[in-house]
Amino acid sequence: MGESGARAVVRDGERSAWPRSEGTRVLTGDLPAIGSGRRAPAGWHAANIRHRIGSAATAVSLGIGAAVAEEQEYGHGFVLIPVMLALGSLAWLAVPESVGIAKLAALLCVFGISAVLCRGDLRTWRPLVIAPALFTTGMLLAAAETARLDTVILDTPVTTTVRGTVLTRDPDDRGRWRYLVRIQETSGPRLRRAPERATLLARSRHEPFPVGAIIEGKARLSPPSGPALPGLNDFAFGSYFKGVGAVGYFYGAPRAPVDAGAVTGRSEASLPAKAAAYLALIREVIGNRIRTAIGGDTGAIAAALVTGEERAISREAVEMLRAAGLSHVLAISGLNMVLAAGTFLIGARTLLSFVPGLAERASVKKIAAVGALLMVFFYILISGGAVSALRSWIMISIMLVALFFDRVSISLRNVALAALIILAWTPSAVAGPGFQMSFAATLALVASYSRWRDHRRKDPETSKKRGSVGVVSGLAIGTVATSVIGGLATAVYAAAHFNRLPGYGLAANVLTTPLISVLIMPFALFAMLLMPFGLEYYPLVVMGQGLDWMLAVARYVASLDGEWMTGRMGDAPFFLIAFGGILVCVLRTRLALVGAGLIALGICAIALEPRKERPSIAISEDAQLVGLIAADAIATNRSRPPEFIFSQWQRALAIAEHKAPLDLQAEPDTAVETAAFLTSAQPGVFACRKGIGCAGRSREGWTVAVIEKAESLSFLCGRADLVVVASRRPSAACPSGGSLVISAETLRRTGAVEIHAEQQERPGVPPRMRVVTSFSSTERPWQRHRRYDWRTGSFLLQGSPP
Repeated sequence: MGESGARAVVRDGERSAWPRSEGTRVLTGDLPAIGSGRRAPAGWHAANIRHRIGSAATAVSLGIGAAVAEEQEYGHGFVLIPVMLALGSLAWLAVPESVGIAKLAALLCVFGISAVLCRGDLRTWRPLVIAPALFTTGMLLAAAETARLDTVILDTPVTTTVRGTVLTRDPDDRGRWRYLVRIQETSGPRLRRAPERATLLARSRHEPFPVGAIIEGKARLSPPSGPALPGLNDFAFGSYFKGVGAVGYFYGAPRAPVDAGAVTGRSEASLPAKAAAYLALIREVIGNRIRTAIGGDTGAIAAALVTGEERAISREAVEMLRAAGLSHVLAISGLNMVLAAGTFLIGARTLLSFVPGLAERASVKKIAAVGALLMVFFYILISGGAVSALRSWIMISIMLVALFFDRVSISLRNVALAALIILAWTPSAVAGPGFQMSFAATLALVASYSRWRDHRRKDPETSKKRGSVGVVSGLAIGTVATSVIGGLATAVYAAAHFNRLPGYGLAANVLTTPLISVLIMPFALFAMLLMPFGLEYYPLVVMGQGLDWMLAVARYVASLDGEWMTGRMGDAPFFLIAFGGILVCVLRTRLALVGAGLIALGICAIALEPRKERPSIAISEDAQLVGLIAADAIATNRSRPPEFIFSQWQRALAIAEHKAPLDLQAEPDTAVETAAFLTSAQPGVFACRKGIGCAGRSREGWTVAVIEKAESLSFLCGRADLVVVASRRPSAACPSGGSLVISAETLRRTGAVEIHAEQQERPGVPPRMRVVTSFSSTERPWQRHRRYDWRTGSFLLQGSPP
């Protein structure tokens, strides 16, 4: 390298702002030529490395700045607003204790003032301040919704006489009626802390009560169930935000009270209540007419696609659709509403074009859009207002309004607007699988469509050359692509919430999408348009035929037994994959590689992380079901465990096999027989003796006893390692160093528990037990009922003994 080379190095060094050091001064002279045998001056290699790092950092910084500027030109900052709001709402709902509205409002003011002060040279820092401000706003919205609802949840199961107003009623697949009742009065006993609304099942035959009628009957009320295992879905959370404080059933048939007329006169319903009752009546009439025309599960599914009511569908059909990956068809989602709106829009536009001179005087497209807008508004009114239906209605309404202004109707901004509206009113919906899966699929499909549209604009000649064969192949490719994109976008949410994935779901969706698009939803729309004239039968017959073919596909795919139980997913991998997927969909520059990197990191975390150690013992929150967990089976104390709880255990633990208990001969409940009962305990299976209980041994060698009477506890202390008392009656604890006792009253505070083995300290000695509870705290509003003491009418302090 000569003088020119040295000067070049100096110029690069000046651009990289080298410090003036001895190494820098050496570079000002002649440097040794390659192969000259002369050694480089001291410090030259280090300075060269620093120079290269500085140049690379500068290039990366400039590239990121250019990419950020390009993303701002696309306007994608607006799309990320609901993402930050959703993260804030999730954070507030997940923390163990509530953060007050006043604190959040003060924190929001701080971030807001900071964002306003970021001007001039500090303007580049404004997004770093706006992001936490939006996050805090999401927390504030969740706190405000929780305070606004203030739902009272029943504290403990109780039998009482209930009187109230029927808000909604729905038949199930067995012909029984399920009522949503606004409770006006309870008696025998009168509840001090009665819930405002309860869902009650009437199992006896009776004349159904109409919506708005006064209903009365003796009922068994229970609080909504908690998680089946720690980390699973808390059903009390969903009930709190639905305003339902209790679930249960009537003893016998409910009746109309003698003074029903007087009660109605004293409690005049408000206008919104009357409107809701009228809409519920319309939904019921439409559902009945559809089920009458078609019948069976086919008719129940057809009614669910129109009214959103799924209770009349048999459990077998629901499980079959779920195993085939077609359960999303039952929800009124974007596909259903888009097909209905699109069919109406195209049909109305075609009919209006035949009117002489109308197309020359007005835009028939905009007139048809008005009709479609009214149609989807009526659809959302009779659909029940599920999150997926609301999202679809908002998006389609925005798309139809965009037609009036000749704007792009399908865009990420429309998805963001729909999310903002839902988050502003019901931020708690962000925690449910309906919101997450609906928006994930929509975001992925809209982002894919936007990229495909941009590609067509760059190469318009290719699309012009396509003939009829190209159109057919395009439809086929579009169907497959839609199924693949939607399936991939929702896979992580299905695994996280339901702990299972359909192995052949793609094939089922590809085969049924044409049926839904051509036969099912268009003819459902025709039936609704003709129903006021009594001419809905034949369109419903065609719709039913399409549903029969869809069920045949689901039956075949489910028979392949390709369902994959994923087990519980960790929070960190779920967040990485979900957030990475959002970035991939939203960002259009190389910054999208950040999202791809997060997805890859989440997948690696799942693959490399050893499967979470399964618990040794699982106990349901009512202490009625106890399971010994082995590598390939779950042994329980019930020959036929409750399906609702046990199916969740199977999916969460990724174990399908069940070991039923061994039935032993009944003996008198004496100390001698109880001792013999304990010695009958076998590893990996329960042995049950009627009148005493069940006993078994875990894989660690712990002796587990399940008893129904607390009186047997005194004998079992010290003889069994774990005693589960399936009774709510207070029971004394064993002395220190004796058995671990878990009773139904204890589980009322903790929820379902798992027992894990601590790391073994000495060989040959059974490891210690580590109890994992469902609730680390019961301070949240949807958990506080677990601390309520009906005897004193007050809430126990957190951490106080039951």
